[in-house]
Amino acid sequence: MSFYADTGFLVSLYGEDALSTEATELATPHPLFLVTALVEAEFANAVQLRVFRKEWTQHEARMVQANFDQHQAAGLLQSAPLNDEVWERARDLSRRYSARFGARTLDVLHVATALILKADVFFTFDKRQRKLAKAIHVPVLPA
Repeated sequence: MSFYADTGFLVSLYGEDALSTEATELATPHPLFLVTALVEAEFANAVQLRVFRKEWTQHEARMVQANFDQHQAAGLLQSAPLNDEVWERARDLSRRYSARFGARTLDVLHVATALILKADVFFTFDKRQRKLAKAIHVPVLPA
């Protein structure tokens, strides 16, 4: 089985915030997440935004990033391509659903990626992504 998580879910999984306990409980039986270059870049940025917002110290941010990097190096996070098919599907989803759900570009890209990578489950706490994923029958957690 393959699993895809958006960046917000992964930040909650690797860092400490209000959703961390739920992220850990949901991810526990699913050890391998697919990650793209987009997720890697967005993760690094999200971690540093936590520092900017004074939610984490720079030391905490470095530890979160190091843990993520170590898991990727150990194969607990599997690199996956963000190919042209993802971009094409994202354009299609944007045209069909963004006006209906208020989906942002990154929301659409995450859902399109989960779809194209044939993820068995898409993990997200984002309401717009959840609505879009459900509309196109991508299994999503939390339910």
